[in-house]
Amino acid sequence: MSVRFTVLPSTAELAEAAADRIVAAARNAIRRRGRFLLALSGSSTPRLVYPLLASPPRIELVDWSRVEFFWGDERAVPPDDPDSNFGLARTLLLDHLPGIRPAAVHRMPADASDRDAAALRYEAEVGRAAGVRPGTSGRPTLDLIWLGMGPDGHTASLFPGASTLADGGRWVLPATAPSTSPVARRMTFTLPLISAARLVLFVVAGADKATALRSVRSGSRDLPAARVRARSMLWLVDALAAGGAAAP
Repeated sequence: MSVRFTVLPSTAELAEAAADRIVAAARNAIRRRGRFLLALSGSSTPRLVYPLLASPPRIELVDWSRVEFFWGDERAVPPDDPDSNFGLARTLLLDHLPGIRPAAVHRMPADASDRDAAALRYEAEVGRAAGVRPGTSGRPTLDLIWLGMGPDGHTASLFPGASTLADGGRWVLPATAPSTSPVARRMTFTLPLISAARLVLFVVAGADKATALRSVRSGSRDLPAARVRARSMLWLVDALAAGGAAAP
């Protein structure tokens, strides 16, 4: 397992670095395997990164017709709701990319009335795309799963102390955020699915993440974000999240 931490001086430079890493991963995957399986993040950082991917020069560097889009988590709201991770991606990214196929955009149906049944269907959808059937010993391998981290150390919609942190073999589960969150009902990738990715990219900004980030860097596995164990993990963080530390 390879884990790297890179500190960027500003949030703007953090967004640039994240966009460049996604483009590089896409080009590498398409060159090697003919397609790029990408799980997008929620929260606020994508608002800075999506416009960079959807404009020159980066938009011209990727064959977007060979990209399949997934979501690491979603809120139980309609796709046009302001709190929808899918809606944000559609507005700032997907609607601007040339050549993407509707069938390659795999919206996570967290707004379904039966979230557990919907999570099972999404597991099957992810598995089909990656060539792995649910219930088998294998796990889908996405090329890049892009994650953030909350001040409490949660990632995707895996919150401290939640039952979704247990490794029960599921890839996608309904989730519940703390009552302080604007939308408590969620759906999320699980740790086994996240940890099966070729690359997990954490993009973290803000001084309110500094304590959680120190815990992760210390090697503690107390926080959900620290329990991700992919073969390759890159943490891109801004100076505020790093507590003002210089880039290592």
